[in-house]
Amino acid sequence: MDSLNRMALELVEEAIEFADELGIAIAELDNGATVLDFGHDVAGGIEAGLLLAEIQTAGLATIQNRLDEVAGAPVPHIDLTTDRPALALLCAQKAGWELDADELEGLASGPGRALFAEEEIFARVGYEDDFDFATLAVEADDLPGEAVAERVADRTDVGANAVFLPSFPSASLVGSVTAAARAAELATVRLADLGYDPLDIRSVSANAPIAPVASDEATAIGLANDALAYGGQVHLTVDEDFGRFDDLTSVASDEYGAPFEEILDSVDWNFAELPDGLFAPAQVTVDVSGGPTHAFGETSEDVLGDAFGL
Repeated sequence: MDSLNRMALELVEEAIEFADELGIAIAELDNGATVLDFGHDVAGGIEAGLLLAEIQTAGLATIQNRLDEVAGAPVPHIDLTTDRPALALLCAQKAGWELDADELEGLASGPGRALFAEEEIFARVGYEDDFDFATLAVEADDLPGEAVAERVADRTDVGANAVFLPSFPSASLVGSVTAAARAAELATVRLADLGYDPLDIRSVSANAPIAPVASDEATAIGLANDALAYGGQVHLTVDEDFGRFDDLTSVASDEYGAPFEEILDSVDWNFAELPDGLFAPAQVTVDVSGGPTHAFGETSEDVLGDAFGL
């Protein structure tokens, strides 16, 4: 398998070349690391969000937007399809690294995680990357600086001048787009967490609505999760049947039915107090090759429409 970071770097170079057209900004830090601003001090946009979602999946997913409806109103949706879900969604797109540097706290996703591959999922997939450049997407309130770049360089064993950090706040159009592109990842991560062999997941297709751009990070996080838990739809093609496919949807959680900001407020935003199953798409179909097809869950136009203010 080719390097995930090499494939992502080609997309990063595309972002740098077309920065003006995408509405993003590029900055080189004093230590040589490159920060790509996808929505902090610039507008960004849907096209920028689509490219960033491609970077996060190392180019192993087809991602596009289309216009659909939520509660009878036209709302853009994101479609994602990948035939390499273990690599694209688990080894790349998953936000599996919590950054905690002096200057910034945030979630990091993207193929840079595969260069140190300490998460258990990499052993299960049997993949560890080896490349001279690291790409890590950072979701945080502020742009990452040199301290974050140095931490990434140290952990991925590359030079600081070989670190690329696309960054965006949750409360941005790019944040809403990349969140909507995570419906497939949520189902795949959940299935792997339930004990299913990730290498038996052959293909995943998904869609979810793009949440309205919020005025603050907390509201944005709530709306992004509403879009997935009440509007996300996923189809998986797998090799083996499994007795817990019915646990893949948000409907399986007791907390299902309330807007996420309300749910998170009830636990003082302590995500650890909420069940993992709540962070899941609304509806999932699983097609077992040569076997049965299972369908679970349902979307909720009422909850989603209320959350979106429609």
